[in-house]
Amino acid sequence: MKGMGMMPQHRRKPMSEINVVPYIDVMLVLLVIFMVTAPMLTQGVKVDLPETTSDPIQADKNVESIVVSVDSNGAYYVEIGDKGSDPMSLGQVREQIAKILSQRANSEILVRGDEHVEYGTVVRLMAELQGAGASSIGLITESPLDDE
Repeated sequence: MKGMGMMPQHRRKPMSEINVVPYIDVMLVLLVIFMVTAPMLTQGVKVDLPETTSDPIQADKNVESIVVSVDSNGAYYVEIGDKGSDPMSLGQVREQIAKILSQRANSEILVRGDEHVEYGTVVRLMAELQGAGASSIGLITESPLDDE
């Protein structure tokens, strides 16, 4: 008899492999989340728009809008479609808009002015845009929230 009460000992080797299936599942879920939320993210300049009640501008679908923004610090930004710009001076804005309008004369120009920026800053911008050849300029505002 081999030793009484003694069972043969089978030692298990420590498992040196990592189960990656749960990590792949988490990665795929995150990928789907990012794919869904990425189009919702908008890029641009943080501007607190003044609130007013007005009729929306009827935009022509064939014409790409040019948005010129003024942030609360008085810096100017030119946004064409999805492409933004770095902060620029008023003279640089005029030069860039003049170049764009020389190629696309029927482009719409919209101004987004922060509500905390001085009125004169927006007026100077609009005067420079007219000097660059803009025939009509629209102002972008937000509609006020109803407090009812």
